[in-house]
Amino acid sequence: MVRPHLPLNALRAFEASARHLSFTKAAIELCVTQAAVSHQVKSLETRLNVTLFERLPRGLMLTSEGETLLPALRDAFDRIAGTLEQFEGGHYREVLRVGAVGTFAVGWLLPRLRAFQAQHPFIDLRLSTNNNRVDIAAEGLDYAVRFGSGAWHGIEALRLLEAPLSPLCVPEIATQLNSPADLLKQTLLRSYRADEWSQWFASTGLEASLPPLKNIVFDSSLAMMEAALQGAGVALAPPLMFSRHLLAEAIRQPFGITVTMGSYWLTRLQSRSETPAMSAFRVWLCAAAATQTV
Repeated sequence: MVRPHLPLNALRAFEASARHLSFTKAAIELCVTQAAVSHQVKSLETRLNVTLFERLPRGLMLTSEGETLLPALRDAFDRIAGTLEQFEGGHYREVLRVGAVGTFAVGWLLPRLRAFQAQHPFIDLRLSTNNNRVDIAAEGLDYAVRFGSGAWHGIEALRLLEAPLSPLCVPEIATQLNSPADLLKQTLLRSYRADEWSQWFASTGLEASLPPLKNIVFDSSLAMMEAALQGAGVALAPPLMFSRHLLAEAIRQPFGITVTMGSYWLTRLQSRSETPAMSAFRVWLCAAAATQTV
């Protein structure tokens, strides 16, 4: 497509004048004379066949046509400036926006990010965390790592890992747990998914005799595990995501019995085309997850 010649100097003069509502202040910013700015704006008005400013005794006032043009120019100049800032040392730094369940981000992804940065030094990763409630489009994310079945409308999902749940608690409580039935004497900590403990007890054969469970409910496994670390009760959480606590013996896993409630998935909008940075992150993340042993 043949694009019309863009009068960039005139557009810059108009944008600066509109910001300051003054040809004189715009001239100082652009390092030219006031007459030059006035001439550029006048030439733009002639080209567009509209009046962009009302010339007042003490400054300028945008006309409705000027108010229409200004936001488009600001957005365009901001995008150009942002793109130019991403060039560094002869390379283009591409921004990658990833959202992740907080448990996965802290317990699995962060310890491995140095390896990703070493392999891809010109990708600027912007990482945000959530409690598995995420709107990829509204939040402007390229990818989201989420937990579940992998079935989300309009979403392409790649399975990364399973993270089976098991009771986790401080050593003082663990010494009181000789069998799964001993858990019924404890305060049980769980996430907003109501059936987790009943599913775990079902895997032990105790589901038929379960009394009402004494639960504290959390909206994230990170908060739940912090409560467990403070001795508030026994958490049902993925040991894989809290391996550092287990290695440090701050937390113990009293039983080897686990229950799988879902997997972690790398997701993106089906309508979103994959950029080079997205492709690099996907390949790296899937390779790292493939080497993980539960």
